[in-house]
Amino acid sequence: MLKRKDLLGLRDLSKDEMLQILGTAVEMKEIIESGNKKTGHLVGKNVVTLFYENSTRTRTSFETAAKIMSANCTSISASASSVQKGETLIDTGLNLDALLTDVIVLRHSMSGAPHLLARNVRASVINGGDGMNEHPTQALLDIFTMREEFGDELRGLKVVIAGDVKHSRVARSNIWGLSKLGAELTVVSPRTLLPLEIEKTGVKVSDNLDEAISGANVVMGLRVQLERQNASLLPSVSEYMRFYGITDSRMAKADAQAILMHPGPLNRNVEVSSSAADGDNSRILKQVTNGVAVRMALMYLLCGGSV
Repeated sequence: MLKRKDLLGLRDLSKDEMLQILGTAVEMKEIIESGNKKTGHLVGKNVVTLFYENSTRTRTSFETAAKIMSANCTSISASASSVQKGETLIDTGLNLDALLTDVIVLRHSMSGAPHLLARNVRASVINGGDGMNEHPTQALLDIFTMREEFGDELRGLKVVIAGDVKHSRVARSNIWGLSKLGAELTVVSPRTLLPLEIEKTGVKVSDNLDEAISGANVVMGLRVQLERQNASLLPSVSEYMRFYGITDSRMAKADAQAILMHPGPLNRNVEVSSSAADGDNSRILKQVTNGVAVRMALMYLLCGGSV
């Protein structure tokens, strides 16, 4: 079991805790691939997905993981809940506590919302993405995918993260997680889409994808998040694709065994060309499958499970 009630981010998660989750996920992946996708790991546990933002992969992944482990799973969308009547996040959480909820998976547009909820409820809170802060389970599944490809030791692995870093909670969680495992990270983006003082996290920064991608082991594209932008930070989508889009020709500059990743949703021919997304180097759909295994492992460990 994890020696914590909640999983709110990778910034404050230790390397040992990450490795515990990732190691347990290996066993969960074996269950997924066994053909008998039903276990008793969470019999009698109640899981609620509470989403204040739209989601396909994350929400479905958590719900699939919970159901495989025989948990009772309830899905709540803020747009169809008492939130629309003025109920606060804390009151919603307290009511879920009263309904005997064991795990709340929260996605919220405000950074820090999962931390606020966790301080006020008995249930374990898992951050399913909070504003532009973190998306820890996405980073864990990304790291899990890299370990499957390159082995458990990621020290020295060359990872390029390219795209809208400024608005990406996925990038932030991957930076915290991969840095603790010794990977060499380079973020590539137009200067208008870079967070202030990102260099202080220890990553390399570049605005030239053609140079940065040379010899990379992992190339991760990020979605251009136009909905989070308050100003026009790009001249045009076509110009972005020209200079920062991941294409077959750019992937050819990476290591011969390099893999392509993307957290989704994928804007084809904006961040990644269709041919690259569907090519032999792509692990985009494998990431989705691995997300189920990682989330199974996390919920199991937070509910007191041990390996």
